[in-house]
Amino acid sequence: MKNLLTDIAGVRVGHADDPALASGVTAILFDRPVVASVDIRGGGPGTRDASLLDPVNTVDAIHGLALSGGSAFGLEAGGGVQAWLAEQGRGFQIGSAVIPIVPGAILFDLINGGDKNWGRFPPYRDLGYAAAVNASDSFALGSVGAGMGATTVNLKGGLGSASAVTPAGVRVAALAAVNAVGSITMGDSAHFWAAAFEQNGEFGGRGFPGTITPDMHALRIKGGPAANAIENTTLAVVVTDAILTKAQAQRLAMMAQTGFAHAIYPVHAPLDGDIVFAAATGEKEIDPVVGLTELGMLAGNVIARAIARGVYEATALPFDGALPAWRDRFPN
Repeated sequence: MKNLLTDIAGVRVGHADDPALASGVTAILFDRPVVASVDIRGGGPGTRDASLLDPVNTVDAIHGLALSGGSAFGLEAGGGVQAWLAEQGRGFQIGSAVIPIVPGAILFDLINGGDKNWGRFPPYRDLGYAAAVNASDSFALGSVGAGMGATTVNLKGGLGSASAVTPAGVRVAALAAVNAVGSITMGDSAHFWAAAFEQNGEFGGRGFPGTITPDMHALRIKGGPAANAIENTTLAVVVTDAILTKAQAQRLAMMAQTGFAHAIYPVHAPLDGDIVFAAATGEKEIDPVVGLTELGMLAGNVIARAIARGVYEATALPFDGALPAWRDRFPN
C-alpha cells in the first residue's frame, strides 16, 4: 500500500499542469470500465456528465474521470482525457464508434496570480490529454494537477490521497483536490481538523491542540463578507475494489462526504462546489448492509486524510501575495 488512490488495482492517475498558468488537470483512468456514481453537496458545483451517474440513468460504467482547475473553462479537460482513451480504443462500442465515458468536475483558480490570458481557447483540453498520457500507478501530491492553483482561506491548497483496507481485505482509497472556502486547520494553528484520522504521521503528526479555543470555531472563509459563490470547491474521488451496484456506489459517495466534514470547517457551503465521485472495480464481495456501512465509514476516513494531505504537501505559488504553504508556516 502506497497510501494512494492507485492502491486499488486497475486505477491510474496522471497530472498535467502549468506553473505560469497556476492551474492544471488530474486524470483518473480505469483499466476496465467501473461502476460509478456521484454525490454533490456544495452549492456551486461545476460538472461534466454527472447526470449519467444517477442510478436511475442508463450508463452503468465509466472509463475515467477528469478533475480540473479553470472553473467552467476546465470542463474541457474531460474532452482531452476522452480523446486519449478513444485513441487506445477504450470506450463503449456502438457499431463502429468507440465512446469513452469521462465525467468530471472543476474548481475555481482563476484569480490566484497565474497568467490566464490564454487567447481564444483555454488550455484545459490539452492538459487533460497530457494528464491521461502521464497516468501511472504512482503520482505526486500537493501543488500538482488539479491542485496546482488550489487555495483555502488561510493556506495553499493542493491535491492529496490516502488509502485503507478492511479486516476482510477490501480496499478503499481517495483522492482530493482541495480548494475549500473554509479552513483545513484549526484557526491559525498547525493542527488539522482531520487529526483524529491521521495514519503514520502522513500530515505532520501534530495531533490535536491542548485546548480548542473559541477563535478556532469562528467563521473563516475566503473573501469574508464579500465571499463569492463560484470561487471554491473540493473535488474528491473514492474508489474501492468491492463489487457494488450503481446505487450502492452512490451510497458510498454519500457516506464518504462525512470526510469533508471531518477535514474542512465550514463545509458544503453555498460558496463551495463540493463533490464526491465513487467507483467500484468489482473484485471482492461485501455484505450489502454491514459491509457497505464499514466501507462507507472508511471512505469518509480516507477522504478526510486525503484533504489534509493535500494541504500538508502543497507548496506556495510564486506570486506576490500568494498564500503560504502549511510547511512554510509550520516547518518541522
